[in-house]
Amino acid sequence: MDEAVTTRKSGTPIKVYCLPEEKALIAANARNAGMSVARFLREVGQGYRVHGIVDYERVRELARINGDLGRLGGLLKLWLTDDRRTAHFGEATIRALLARIEATQDQMGAVMHAIVSHRR
Repeated sequence: MDEAVTTRKSGTPIKVYCLPEEKALIAANARNAGMSVARFLREVGQGYRVHGIVDYERVRELARINGDLGRLGGLLKLWLTDDRRTAHFGEATIRALLARIEATQDQMGAVMHAIVSHRR
Protein backbone atom coordinates (compact mmCIF):
# COMPACT_ATOMS: atom_id res chain seq x y z
CA MET A 1 0.00 0.00 0.00
CA ASP A 2 3.05 2.26 0.09
CA GLU A 3 3.29 2.49 -3.71
CA ALA A 4 3.76 6.07 -4.90
CA VAL A 5 1.50 7.02 -7.78
CA THR A 6 3.18 9.17 -10.41
CA THR A 7 0.98 11.93 -11.79
CA ARG A 8 1.65 14.66 -14.29
CA LYS A 9 1.47 17.27 -11.54
CA SER A 10 4.41 15.65 -9.80
CA GLY A 11 6.36 15.36 -13.07
CA THR A 12 8.85 17.83 -14.47
CA PRO A 13 7.33 20.68 -16.50
CA ILE A 14 8.72 21.57 -19.90
CA LYS A 15 9.36 25.26 -20.52
CA VAL A 16 8.82 26.56 -24.02
CA TYR A 17 10.01 30.02 -24.95
CA CYS A 18 7.92 31.76 -27.56
CA LEU A 19 6.85 35.17 -28.72
CA PRO A 20 3.57 36.65 -27.45
CA GLU A 21 2.00 36.16 -30.89
CA GLU A 22 3.01 32.50 -30.89
CA LYS A 23 1.62 32.03 -27.39
CA ALA A 24 -1.68 33.61 -28.45
CA LEU A 25 -1.86 31.36 -31.51
CA ILE A 26 -1.15 28.24 -29.44
CA ALA A 27 -3.82 29.27 -26.93
CA ALA A 28 -6.32 29.92 -29.74
CA ASN A 29 -5.60 26.54 -31.33
CA ALA A 30 -6.05 24.82 -27.97
CA ARG A 31 -9.33 26.66 -27.39
CA ASN A 32 -10.55 25.70 -30.89
CA ALA A 33 -9.73 22.07 -30.11
CA GLY A 34 -11.56 22.29 -26.78
CA MET A 35 -8.41 21.59 -24.77
CA SER A 36 -6.21 23.29 -22.25
CA VAL A 37 -2.92 24.64 -23.57
CA ALA A 38 -1.01 22.00 -21.59
CA ARG A 39 -3.06 19.12 -22.99
CA PHE A 40 -2.89 20.57 -26.51
CA LEU A 41 0.91 20.88 -26.40
CA ARG A 42 1.28 17.45 -24.80
CA GLU A 43 -0.82 15.75 -27.49
CA VAL A 44 0.77 17.61 -30.39
CA GLY A 45 4.24 16.95 -28.96
CA GLN A 46 3.54 13.22 -28.78
CA GLY A 47 2.40 13.14 -32.38
CA TYR A 48 -1.31 12.77 -31.74
CA ARG A 49 -3.65 14.30 -34.26
CA VAL A 50 -5.76 16.95 -32.58
CA HIS A 51 -9.42 16.92 -33.55
CA GLY A 52 -11.12 20.23 -32.90
CA ILE A 53 -14.67 20.77 -31.84
CA VAL A 54 -17.10 22.06 -34.39
CA ASP A 55 -18.27 25.61 -33.91
CA TYR A 56 -21.82 25.19 -32.59
CA GLU A 57 -22.88 28.54 -34.06
CA ARG A 58 -22.01 27.23 -37.52
CA VAL A 59 -23.89 24.00 -36.85
CA ARG A 60 -26.99 26.05 -35.95
CA GLU A 61 -26.51 28.05 -39.15
CA LEU A 62 -26.32 24.83 -41.18
CA ALA A 63 -29.51 23.57 -39.52
CA ARG A 64 -31.28 26.83 -40.41
CA ILE A 65 -30.09 26.65 -44.02
CA ASN A 66 -31.15 23.01 -44.21
CA GLY A 67 -34.62 23.98 -42.98
CA ASP A 68 -34.81 26.69 -45.64
CA LEU A 69 -33.88 24.13 -48.30
CA GLY A 70 -36.57 21.79 -47.01
CA ARG A 71 -39.24 24.48 -47.21
CA LEU A 72 -38.16 25.55 -50.70
CA GLY A 73 -38.06 21.93 -51.84
CA GLY A 74 -41.54 21.42 -50.42
CA LEU A 75 -42.87 24.32 -52.50
CA LEU A 76 -41.24 22.91 -55.61
CA LYS A 77 -42.70 19.47 -54.88
CA LEU A 78 -46.19 20.95 -54.51
CA TRP A 79 -45.83 22.70 -57.86
CA LEU A 80 -44.50 19.56 -59.58
CA THR A 81 -47.47 17.53 -58.33
CA ASP A 82 -49.92 20.15 -59.65
CA ASP A 83 -51.20 20.90 -56.17
CA ARG A 84 -54.11 23.36 -56.29
CA ARG A 85 -52.34 25.62 -53.77
CA THR A 86 -49.61 26.30 -56.32
CA ALA A 87 -51.86 26.69 -59.36
CA HIS A 88 -51.26 30.43 -59.42
CA PHE A 89 -47.46 30.02 -59.59
CA GLY A 90 -46.17 31.34 -62.89
CA GLU A 91 -42.94 30.55 -64.67
CA ALA A 92 -41.23 33.57 -63.09
CA THR A 93 -42.14 32.35 -59.60
CA ILE A 94 -40.77 28.87 -60.27
CA ARG A 95 -37.56 30.28 -61.76
CA ALA A 96 -37.17 32.51 -58.69
CA LEU A 97 -37.76 29.47 -56.46
CA LEU A 98 -35.10 27.46 -58.30
CA ALA A 99 -32.66 30.38 -58.06
CA ARG A 100 -33.36 30.63 -54.33
CA ILE A 101 -32.72 26.89 -53.89
CA GLU A 102 -29.42 27.22 -55.76
CA ALA A 103 -28.40 30.25 -53.68
CA THR A 104 -29.27 28.42 -50.47
CA GLN A 105 -27.19 25.42 -51.56
CA ASP A 106 -24.28 27.78 -52.28
CA GLN A 107 -24.72 29.32 -48.82
CA MET A 108 -24.63 25.87 -47.23
CA GLY A 109 -21.49 25.01 -49.19
CA ALA A 110 -19.80 28.21 -48.01
CA VAL A 111 -20.58 27.44 -44.36
CA MET A 112 -19.31 23.86 -44.72
CA HIS A 113 -16.13 25.14 -46.38
CA ALA A 114 -15.62 27.61 -43.52
CA ILE A 115 -15.99 24.81 -40.96
CA VAL A 116 -13.55 22.52 -42.77
CA SER A 117 -10.95 25.22 -43.45
CA HIS A 118 -11.26 26.44 -39.83
CA ARG A 119 -10.40 22.96 -38.54
CA ARG A 120 -7.13 22.71 -40.49
